[in-house]
Amino acid sequence: MYKKFRQALPFLLPGMAGLLLFYGIPFIGGIWYSVTDGSVKNEFVGLNNYTSVWQNPMFQLGLRNALELSLICAPLLFLLSFLLAAGLHRMRPAGAFFRSSVLMPYLMPSSAVLIIWLLWFDYGGPVNRILTALGGQRIDWLLGAELRIPVILLFLWKNLGFCVIVFLSALQSIPESLYEYATLEGASFRKQTFSITLPLVVPSAFLVAILSFVSAFRIFKEIYFIGGAYPKDPLYTLQNYMSNMYNKLNYQNVTAAAYMFALIVFLLFGLLFLSQRTALKRLNGEG
Repeated sequence: MYKKFRQALPFLLPGMAGLLLFYGIPFIGGIWYSVTDGSVKNEFVGLNNYTSVWQNPMFQLGLRNALELSLICAPLLFLLSFLLAAGLHRMRPAGAFFRSSVLMPYLMPSSAVLIIWLLWFDYGGPVNRILTALGGQRIDWLLGAELRIPVILLFLWKNLGFCVIVFLSALQSIPESLYEYATLEGASFRKQTFSITLPLVVPSAFLVAILSFVSAFRIFKEIYFIGGAYPKDPLYTLQNYMSNMYNKLNYQNVTAAAYMFALIVFLLFGLLFLSQRTALKRLNGEG
């Protein structure tokens, strides 16, 4: 193990150095900003900034919306990507075209995608025309709480392809001989799914879950392009709050909000890790 690590170290060092220089050092250095008052003397104030930010109504609104959108978008992305990957896996080799094209939305520039989305969900756009043709009423999708639906659909459409590829790789790495042997032994489709497919897919599923939540936490870009720096309350996220504080040069509030959000994210990922271990134990019959 140590020999393999020593051989891989020269290839890892450039990436590790970049992570340390551009992410690690600023992350640690920002702690000082979060516990000082931002004055000329930059005096130490302890956790006052954290208390002030936590009690800020806009921070609470942004945090609540960020968590709500993440808990909606990430599970939907996880479920849809698994179902689509399972369908494409069954279609091979006929599904080669679809497997290649599923990544196209992920590779398209966000600005171009947003323009198309704004046209589709405009008050006189195709979506409202379809609604009126079906006997419904036009909806002003770009105002109020209704804006969440186009944003969620845009998020799913843009990020679905990458997660599908990860699931497809996991499904295609399972030897077909395992299914053939299980079929000869009389195992049902349900038994094969829970005894072969799921145990071998769980590690990749954990990766997709992490990627889904990371992508969901980054939904701010789409919201910013559509709603600006101060969108309607249903779409005002924590990133909006931090961006506005940064523009006002209030680095103390930015760093305090960032560290509190990072703590919440770490706790969430810890729960995902424990869920992965529990799922593996149950699927392997260890309790």
